[in-house]
Amino acid sequence: MDFADKTVVITGGATGIGLALARELGHRGARLVLMEPRQERLTEAADSLSADNIEVKNFVGDVTDPSAMAALADFAWAENGRADMLINNAGIGGSMKSVIKTDPEEARRIFEVNFWGMWNGISEFGRRFLAEEKPSAIYSVASENSLFNAFPFGGGAYVASKHAIFGLMDVLRREAPEWLTTGVIIPGWVQSELSDFNRTASAAMDVDEYAAIIAPQIEAGEYYVVSHGYNVVRFDERYDEMKAAFAEYAPREEGDDQYDVQKFVAKMQS
Repeated sequence: MDFADKTVVITGGATGIGLALARELGHRGARLVLMEPRQERLTEAADSLSADNIEVKNFVGDVTDPSAMAALADFAWAENGRADMLINNAGIGGSMKSVIKTDPEEARRIFEVNFWGMWNGISEFGRRFLAEEKPSAIYSVASENSLFNAFPFGGGAYVASKHAIFGLMDVLRREAPEWLTTGVIIPGWVQSELSDFNRTASAAMDVDEYAAIIAPQIEAGEYYVVSHGYNVVRFDERYDEMKAAFAEYAPREEGDDQYDVQKFVAKMQS
């Protein structure tokens, strides 16, 4: 998508990856609508972007509230004529306690933001995009933690929520008409306000550097938006382990495709 004069809505757009990506896309000509629950952070972000001659409008709201997402969409259509792209970026971290010791209420809160918040955005903006049948796009920010467990321990709710987004977007891409571009953004370790771990880690990638890497991929309409090359090592470890289990206990054999769901559905449809 050529971003010139296109309206890009970014949730969680006042800080971290959201703000850095807003600045990068703004420099490419995008007109921005940022959503964030904290008015003061939105004001800071807008002032910073405006100082760079980037057109930006703000909307205070919570992605976990479907009515707020509907109001965000109403705002974008009323202010800019329509939205051309939604970037589901809003997300929270959580404690690094073990799964068993994590408070279930904390885990639910993480899923409310990281999964249901993105679901709300996809549902609200997706319906409007389908009704208009114009070139549009929906991108959702997952994580390297959607491909493997980046943490050596802990963070189970966060990791699970990002796995869920990865699966959700994979389904959406198969359902979407060709004029509705979809994509999953897979950040590696980036400096952000997501957690104390990220804020204090100077080894993490600079957030502006990260935005410069992924913006061209989004502009090109890529589905997988990637950055940190070493991630391949970690997800190969996972898939090699799974392949070894299949080789040992469920090796390929003649006729085993009878149980393949996609082939069965294709056969029934034909």
